[in-house]
Amino acid sequence: MLKKAAATFLVGAGLATWFGCRSNSNLYVYAAIPAANQIVVYREDPNAGVLTALAGSPLAAGPTVQSIVIHPSKKFLYAANSGESDVSLFTISTSGGLAEVTPRTIVGTAPTLLAMDSAGSYLYVGNSGSTNISVFSINASTGALTAVGAPVPTGISPLNMKLSPAGNVLYVTGAGVPEGYIEVFSVNAGVLTEIQVIQPGSNPSGLAINPAGTYLYTANTGDNSISIFTINSDGSLSPAAAAVGEAYSSPVALLVDNSGKYLYVANSTNVVGFSIGTGGGLSLLSDSPYITAPQPEFIASDSTGNYLFVGNQSSPVIQSFSLDGSTGTLTSVGTYKVNGTPTSIAAIP
Repeated sequence: MLKKAAATFLVGAGLATWFGCRSNSNLYVYAAIPAANQIVVYREDPNAGVLTALAGSPLAAGPTVQSIVIHPSKKFLYAANSGESDVSLFTISTSGGLAEVTPRTIVGTAPTLLAMDSAGSYLYVGNSGSTNISVFSINASTGALTAVGAPVPTGISPLNMKLSPAGNVLYVTGAGVPEGYIEVFSVNAGVLTEIQVIQPGSNPSGLAINPAGTYLYTANTGDNSISIFTINSDGSLSPAAAAVGEAYSSPVALLVDNSGKYLYVANSTNVVGFSIGTGGGLSLLSDSPYITAPQPEFIASDSTGNYLFVGNQSSPVIQSFSLDGSTGTLTSVGTYKVNGTPTSIAAIP
């Protein structure tokens, strides 16, 4: 244990030297690599979307680190360690460096998902092994986590999890019998109360909400479709339009861009783009699909919304794309090899 603590200290100390000083012209991008138990760190050129791996990256993380999220204060990064059933807290220095604060926080079995409200008051942990959600309040000064009640059963192995923009509703997708479903929980001071279970398409995986919090989309891997729902005033869902069939197989991840004008879908072979119209309806972008490495697994945006990042499964790389805000077109910027399949990306200015 002492050796582990010493190693953590040395990593943190080293990071402070290799990151240099933060500048308004620099963004930092972090990605979880579970197969290597690592977090990789890049400096992003905000004018070009080019990623540059920083000296000292990748850094050691918890066993099978699966998901990461950054506190809105930009002082803390949390990482879900599926292989150890706990969550790591890292402090983020003004130069972008990470230093882990131990001990780690025990959660349910095999945590794979993290979500945080925009105020940074609560952290939600989706545990795929124990099929439940652990909730923690966050100390704004130290980042320390305090459990809010017992883990909440879901009855499904959560595949994706999103909070409404207001932070008062939590949506969880998961595979199940016969075809999987969405669970909807109201949120009050971190306490979850189930208000709805609804069936979208077959085996919903990917999940996205537009910035206005009016529409929710699911990527249904079982029938290659995208379901569209209106979000009602109480957070419950009502079908907004007919599901949109996909020409490509196994849609697994979704992202609505920062403007709320476009939806992007990661399929088994590429990324497809749609414009979002009246009533949340989707229209295929004329120059879509966009070529990626095989089996894109997730899509993330940087803090500006001008660049998207795609993590790929078959070929362990991260790809950067520029997003044309007037047309929705994605243009490849670069491809960056990593030591295993990336499963989560978080970015800070």
